[in-house]
Amino acid sequence: MTTLNIRIEEKIKVKANKTLSSLGLDMSTAVKIFLNQVIIEDGLPFTPTNNKLMLKERWDKQTAHALKYGKNYKNGKDVLSDIV
Repeated sequence: MTTLNIRIEEKIKVKANKTLSSLGLDMSTAVKIFLNQVIIEDGLPFTPTNNKLMLKERWDKQTAHALKYGKNYKNGKDVLSDIV
């Protein structure tokens, strides 16, 4: 095991910790997940961009695919029974 030190703006750290906490994760676990995904994908696990049109098109495509091929459930009980 090794230690990783990074410098980041306090505001970003606080917001990220809040989001991660809502997912049941701490910062250390999130960084481990990120680094493992970098290894698995042999690169960044996302495409960095601020091209809003491209992001919207990607979102629309993924949403259309999910609506066409995704499952629909009538209630939470059906969702849970499908998971387990």
